[in-house]
Amino acid sequence: MTNAATSPAKLFETVELGPLTLPHRLVMAPLTRNRATADGVPTPLMATYYAQRASAGLIIAEASTPNAVGQTYPNITAIHSPAHVEGWRRVTDAVRAEGGRMFLQIQHGGRAGHPDTSGLTPVAPSPIALPETIHTPAGRVPSVVPREMTAEDIASTVADFASAARNAVEAGFEGVEVHSANGHLLHQFLGQGTNRRTDAYGGPVEHRIRFVVEVAEAVAAAVGPERVGLRVSPWSTVNGMAEGDTEEIYPALLAALAGTGLAYLHVGYADPEDPVFQRIRKDWEGTLIANPVLPKDRIPEDGGIAHAERLLAAGADVIALGRPFLANPDLIRRMRTGAPVNQVRDAYMMYVGGETGYTDYPTLGTVG
Repeated sequence: MTNAATSPAKLFETVELGPLTLPHRLVMAPLTRNRATADGVPTPLMATYYAQRASAGLIIAEASTPNAVGQTYPNITAIHSPAHVEGWRRVTDAVRAEGGRMFLQIQHGGRAGHPDTSGLTPVAPSPIALPETIHTPAGRVPSVVPREMTAEDIASTVADFASAARNAVEAGFEGVEVHSANGHLLHQFLGQGTNRRTDAYGGPVEHRIRFVVEVAEAVAAAVGPERVGLRVSPWSTVNGMAEGDTEEIYPALLAALAGTGLAYLHVGYADPEDPVFQRIRKDWEGTLIANPVLPKDRIPEDGGIAHAERLLAAGADVIALGRPFLANPDLIRRMRTGAPVNQVRDAYMMYVGGETGYTDYPTLGTVG
């Protein structure tokens, strides 16, 4: 079965995002694929992978750590050394040569890390271990209790995010996305279940949002707010998250960020019928990127067009798709023409390395 022969017009309109004019409203969401070197340097294979997907309106490249202790899993990328900058420059050059544009997501894992991977004890808002095992170079092992961050740790981490953003721009990215989602460090500060602090960074909502606001403001000051996006994931329970008062967190966070001029807000797992999403759209005056919840077992036959349309109708400006771009380097062409889509080969998603399930997904071939 193929998609509808006529693609929805609004999805393929140009749209402004920060300093960029995107050719359409479909962007590639960040997807950790564990194809970097052990010390976080992007590889030539990664340049091939991203260049294959340059027809996305924007590629938001996979999460990269701003410092060594922020590393989550083996073979993820980083952006805190000259070697990281050089490796990412090869990627951005390859994508630009194909006419594409890239932001880089900056992510600190917080308690979602392990000494067997980073060589360091992970840090977090509070000494509460991840309630599940974690993948390391030796396989899955029990998580460790993280070290509670001191005020000095918090200040240095804010500075590391700003430095990482400058490195990303030096590496050729048009901007960066600050990752405050999916149970990683910034999200851990937001949630009641992971933040038991009693100082200015814990307790009431206005204290728990403080770290996220400080990071976003520091990154914006470092590279310009028009080059900075922020990703959030209300409702998400990934990595043992328990926000507790979701309905209060995000209005307060957006109020604190009002007037900063950030390029966009990116909402993960967006449900257009959820009151929290609707409140976010009402409160956020800037560009809103929404990442729809697609079926876990199968990419929709239309590649996600119907889900995207529902979010556009609910007020989203741009749609971020993950697995459809992963399995379909030419996703935009398939959507425009109604061609069938490839399905993801889950066995090769993470931790396996190599070209299989990464750069070998078939395309439709040369236009005749």
